[in-house]
Amino acid sequence: MKTRYSPLVSVKKNIMQHSERVLQGANSNLHSAQEALKTSLLELHTIKTPQTGNIQEFLSARTLLDAQRSLISHNQEWIHYALHEIKEAKQQLKKDSIEYEKFNYLELEEIKKILKKKRMREAKDLDEVALMTYEMKQKKQKSQFGEAS
Repeated sequence: MKTRYSPLVSVKKNIMQHSERVLQGANSNLHSAQEALKTSLLELHTIKTPQTGNIQEFLSARTLLDAQRSLISHNQEWIHYALHEIKEAKQQLKKDSIEYEKFNYLELEEIKKILKKKRMREAKDLDEVALMTYEMKQKKQKSQFGEAS
């Protein structure tokens, strides 16, 4: 049943669904960041530092360790960003859900009013039909009693 709130409810529902998709994307981003951090930590443990050799080998190993630590730091920042993104997406979803529920409630209340008016009109129509039927029976009975006298 269409009401004046139906278009708004549809729009608010679409906005809420968009917010849900944004939250899912943020959760996916967090999962990717956690996996990247896990991988970079494992890679750090696989890097071997040379025990003997020339200075060039020691410097390259140190550069490799620094690069891996930098990657780990980057992945930790990514996780913090993803968590912040999730927090914002949840707040937006909550706000959009409240808006949707508000207009959905108003639409349902309007539908209840329409149905109540419709039921009252039908009851009134049935009362009129019953009254007309009763009057017809009364006239019939009067005409039968009038003829019998």
